[in-house]
Amino acid sequence: MEKKEQLYEGKAKKVYATEDPERYIVSYKDDATAFNGLKKGTIVGKGAINNRMTNFLMKQLEEAGIPTHFVEELNDRETVVKKVQIVPLEVIIRNISAGSFAKRYGVEEGIVFSSPTIEFSYKNDELGDPLLNSYHALALGLATQAEIDRIKELSFAVNDFLKAFMKAHNVDLVDFKMEFGRLSDGTIVLADEISPDTCRFWDSTTHEKLDKDRFRRDLGNVEDAYQEMMRRILGE
Repeated sequence: MEKKEQLYEGKAKKVYATEDPERYIVSYKDDATAFNGLKKGTIVGKGAINNRMTNFLMKQLEEAGIPTHFVEELNDRETVVKKVQIVPLEVIIRNISAGSFAKRYGVEEGIVFSSPTIEFSYKNDELGDPLLNSYHALALGLATQAEIDRIKELSFAVNDFLKAFMKAHNVDLVDFKMEFGRLSDGTIVLADEISPDTCRFWDSTTHEKLDKDRFRRDLGNVEDAYQEMMRRILGE
């Protein structure tokens, strides 16, 4: 499968058409952004790590019965995915208080919730990805009630799987962002990526941050954190 014209370039990835109208090629970049693009930088090797980790985890999720857009890894940075129409809802699952949740509600980081929380934000950079609820999503025509229900169901299933998987590698899944897409027949599938860019990973023993917070908060050793997650997940 070969790349045709570039269809889209986001903060972390480029998307290309292929000879198959139902298949795209995603190419991962080393560019790093935070705070809706206000902070920019480069994390060397990030694209390859995020691509390979995402593909590995999506294959695991597929085997667990969760549908994804993954088709085939082409090389370290490029992957064939199913063509989807992205539902403009970012879904955030939180297991432990951190980041904007802690700031918004005035609580300390590290509070383990009795059950996971779910948040939606409107995927719109110009508006700063504002939080919304399912009623807002319906009013704006972003998704149907059936799609929202399915997205919630899949999101909690992904969380259950990933939380257990990460714990087995001595990592706490603090919170993470997901995006979902519609296949041509309307089926909802997990899209985008699962990586240190989109998840908060803390070492279960030391609580060391092993994710993009090291870049956001100028903690240093950003590349080392990504490499450490790669080593734990893929054994490399």
